[in-house]
Amino acid sequence: MNPRISRKGLLIIILRVQLFFDFQETMHSNHWGGSLQIATTTGGDSTTEDDNRSRNFDLDRASVNQLQIYDNYDRSSRILDETQQSWLLGPPEKKKKKYVDLGCIVCSRKALKYTFIGIIVAFLVIALPTIVAKVWPKHKSQPSPPDDYTFALHKALMFFNAQKSGKLPKSNGIPWRGDSGLQDGSKLTDVKGGLVGGYYDAGDNIKFHYPMSFAMTMLSWSVIEYEHKYRALGEYEHITDLIKWGTDYLLRTFNSSATKIDKIYSQVGGALNNSRKPDDHYCWQRPEDMNYERPVQTATSGPDLAAEMAAALAAASIVFRDNARYSRKLVKGAETVFDFARDRGKRTSYCRGNPYIEPFYNSTNYFDEYMWGSAWLYYATGNKTYISLATNPELFKNTKARFMTPDLSVLSWDNKLPAAMLLLTRMRIFLNPGYPYEEMLSSYHNITGLTMCSYLQRFEVFNFTKGGLIQLNHGRGQPLQYVANAAFLASLFVDYLNATGVPGWNCGPFFISLEDLRSFATFQMNYILGENPLKMSYIVGYGDKFPRHVHHRGASIPTGKTKYSCTGGWRWRDTKNPNIHNITGAMVGGPDKFDKFKDLRSNISYTEPTLAGNAGLVAALVSLTSGGGYGIDKNAIFSAVPPLYPMSPPPPPPWKP
Repeated sequence: MNPRISRKGLLIIILRVQLFFDFQETMHSNHWGGSLQIATTTGGDSTTEDDNRSRNFDLDRASVNQLQIYDNYDRSSRILDETQQSWLLGPPEKKKKKYVDLGCIVCSRKALKYTFIGIIVAFLVIALPTIVAKVWPKHKSQPSPPDDYTFALHKALMFFNAQKSGKLPKSNGIPWRGDSGLQDGSKLTDVKGGLVGGYYDAGDNIKFHYPMSFAMTMLSWSVIEYEHKYRALGEYEHITDLIKWGTDYLLRTFNSSATKIDKIYSQVGGALNNSRKPDDHYCWQRPEDMNYERPVQTATSGPDLAAEMAAALAAASIVFRDNARYSRKLVKGAETVFDFARDRGKRTSYCRGNPYIEPFYNSTNYFDEYMWGSAWLYYATGNKTYISLATNPELFKNTKARFMTPDLSVLSWDNKLPAAMLLLTRMRIFLNPGYPYEEMLSSYHNITGLTMCSYLQRFEVFNFTKGGLIQLNHGRGQPLQYVANAAFLASLFVDYLNATGVPGWNCGPFFISLEDLRSFATFQMNYILGENPLKMSYIVGYGDKFPRHVHHRGASIPTGKTKYSCTGGWRWRDTKNPNIHNITGAMVGGPDKFDKFKDLRSNISYTEPTLAGNAGLVAALVSLTSGGGYGIDKNAIFSAVPPLYPMSPPPPPPWKP
């Protein structure tokens, strides 16, 4: 026997030793209860086929690993037969997936890896460019340029600065105006400080409280509906200052701290027709130089004046709702003066028989002011007494609105009926209160629609000039104030319907789109701004061609140390030269029914501006401008109105055993 043992022999010896110990263990613990017989053969190192099969059967990976220690030289001596390969090595194991435990979620590492990769890719593709775009310095895009209505609005508001009476603030912005009327009402014993302040009405130096109140109501209404526009245009502080200048003064014209009053001061200054005595018409003087008597008119009865003042104060209280103290003061004054208006023993018009008022601002009815004032008081207070009055069938009957005469559809300082019905139509459109108000609100809504129909040329209710200007006052002088008011009502009605998604309304069998009505408003205002046969702007300071001989005392007389007397100022009245100062923003009376205009200082029908007319101009311009966006503020006007229906009861408490 060769003393050198081959590697194959060594392998066989190791396997036999391992099998010996395995068999010994089996013999001592036979699970089948009998002895284990092992057949052996003689013949040296040879083994039976069964032995070889058994040995091969018990080879495991650990044994193979041991064999690999000696497999440094002859790889071919260790090659196993097919049986060994199939039983000992078997098929290669599949690689087990690895998992990551995230606490409440277990996911595979591969899925987690791809998730993170996806997040990183998304960040690089989406988030990173967005961040760079926001952080990277860039030029801000310029806002859209102001439209013509915006330019005109800025100027129109300045007219009210020029009309201020009293001690002016340094920021008034009209260099040729100064303090004036500081002795107004100084002889009154029941008004501390007299009747200083307020506004001069037109080209003269009279303070007419009736049209002044209407002007403040119109300005307040425009702010309530279009506050966002005024803010966007940088005019909100300006116009609220103008309103407060007027309402502060109106509160001085009666005992606004009392609950019951018996008089109202209705006018300061005045003139008599064909007078040859120094007064506000006979004299041509700057307000700063007045040295003649300025009488104060007192109304012990005045449902029209008092109700209009109530409307002005109530509307302003909504404008100043963020100033709670002042707003309450305005509401208190409005309620007091409206009670005076409703006093059955004081139903005579404020101007009846008064030669200082009746020829100039004569009120023809007071039921329209009742509807107008009560509507504003309801919005300001939420008191149902006021809405009950505003929707009272008897009040409607007394306004004669059901007759639908053309003149009743024309808004003016004298006739508030179309504005009052539109204001109440607003309530129906947005609140839909139902019974017991629906019947009358529905009537107001229908008549408002017919009023809008009357403004359209196709229905031939009013005449139009060849240039397209509607003749709401039948061809008489100073037509533009009525045109501006109508444009405001039409534009506002369009915004009301737009806010509710209504595309139009019916004029009899004809459907009228909102665009048709808006076109009416824009065409009329464009005419005023210069799109007319004369190519003239009727707003002073707007455009290249506008009136230069405006009937206005303060604008026509130079400032300086020289003070012109009552008759000494006539030289400036009668000169053919243009005014020394432009009264910026003033809308003059306007052209005649043939589109002709005479720029004469002596002809008030053409060249005199008025406070009430310019309030309508401001309202129309702000309604049409695109500055600050289109649309209205639907809710601000209803801030004091309580819920119209009972609140839903709270849900029952949860059941407990």
